[in-house]
Amino acid sequence: TKKGDRITVSTAISSTGIEGAKANLLAEVPTDDFDHYREKAREAWNSELRHIEVESDDPDKLTTFYTALYHSMIAPTIFSDTDGSYRGPDGNIHKTSGTNYGTFSLWDTYRAEMPFLGIIQPKRSADMINTMVDICSQQGRLPVWHLWGNETDCMVGNPGIIAVADAIVKGLPGIDRERAYQALLTTAADTARGGALREKYGYIPCDLMNEAIAYDMEYAIADGAIAQAAKAMGDTATFRKFNERSHSYRNYFDPTTGFIRGRFADGSWRTPFDPNATTHRMDDYCEGNAWQYTWLVPQDIDGLQECFGSREKTIQALDQLFTTSSELTGDDASPDITGLIGQYAHGNEPSHHTVYFYTMLGQPDKAADIIRKVYSDFYTVHPDGLAGNEDAGQMSAWYILSSLGFYQVEPASGRYWFGAPLYEKAEIEVPAGTFTVKAENLSPENKYIRKVTLNGKDYDKMYIMHDDIINGGELIFTMGK
Repeated sequence: TKKGDRITVSTAISSTGIEGAKANLLAEVPTDDFDHYREKAREAWNSELRHIEVESDDPDKLTTFYTALYHSMIAPTIFSDTDGSYRGPDGNIHKTSGTNYGTFSLWDTYRAEMPFLGIIQPKRSADMINTMVDICSQQGRLPVWHLWGNETDCMVGNPGIIAVADAIVKGLPGIDRERAYQALLTTAADTARGGALREKYGYIPCDLMNEAIAYDMEYAIADGAIAQAAKAMGDTATFRKFNERSHSYRNYFDPTTGFIRGRFADGSWRTPFDPNATTHRMDDYCEGNAWQYTWLVPQDIDGLQECFGSREKTIQALDQLFTTSSELTGDDASPDITGLIGQYAHGNEPSHHTVYFYTMLGQPDKAADIIRKVYSDFYTVHPDGLAGNEDAGQMSAWYILSSLGFYQVEPASGRYWFGAPLYEKAEIEVPAGTFTVKAENLSPENKYIRKVTLNGKDYDKMYIMHDDIINGGELIFTMGK
């Protein structure tokens, strides 16, 4: 070669070895025509981005939406070779009949990314769930944060449970529900990562483990998801057991301050207490503080109201979350606490459901106001257009679902609560055909949902079920002042 020559390099990788990489190269890169692959990539992305067509007169809104849709599909990533072979966490070579996936940032993605993909990409989602169940059989528990065939145990809780339970409840085609259900129970019985302490005390004492509150509260969410899966499987005894376990967070609620705060093994509270305090990955929470974690109870809004004393007091406390000072205190404040409205932190996942509590508590207009502020402030077309780490698609999946007008708050519920539709019309490809969402009379002034119809009939609920979405039809929001 000489200066000015163009060199084309073709590469391939494999977890199984050099021969696997060579086979992948021959199967996936049969020619060295760069323009050919550029065109194939364009066609592939256009095919996927057509899953949802939204209408808007604002080009920035369209750019933001389709950028988010693109981001939502980058991960999880294919891990198996073209013949289905892959190296499991046990170090052995296995073979899948579908596609094996990796890059499971589940602490982030169980909240919106995984439910969203279950709507528009059910086959791919089934392969992801099957991968998680296979991981359980190979390493003894469902994944936490799996990367390149290895368990990193990055982040807290048992988020793999939540993703698998959600798929069971929704009857995701292509999964073995019984095998998946057993993976839930196997993982929930694990005593590592604070599990033994939780069994002994009923919660994880903060003097015995770092990030105890975060671990326990995420375990409680997973327990709530198992309870819903048990109900779907007709297992009443298991439902009762895990429904009760999902209330463990109540041990941390201090009625004298109105916050979730650190509690020791002897039942005493950690002092001094400052709800604004945060020390990155070295305190009772995880990438958050008492303001954010007090609301990390998507599985039990009724129980949280009992903690506060009434619905009115719960709403007052929620109002304060969004209106208090955004100051963070501490020597090493977590850099992940970003996108602040008061102490609500949209830039990190534990807050993502919280605004929808307003809808659940009977004040949807407040939810709509804040959701629209999140759209305008934290999702833009600029290089810094996201308020926090994309986290493998979760930040964008929140935007996609919310802008369509609904969001799944309670894991493994199949229920999506209404918020603030952003587009006049959206057509979503679903297994049964098309699910159309319209926001009639939508304008900057007419931003509140005043009437809902589903398939031509008046609809009096403030949520829609997963089955109603995937079965196709038409949801119409009539907007007003």
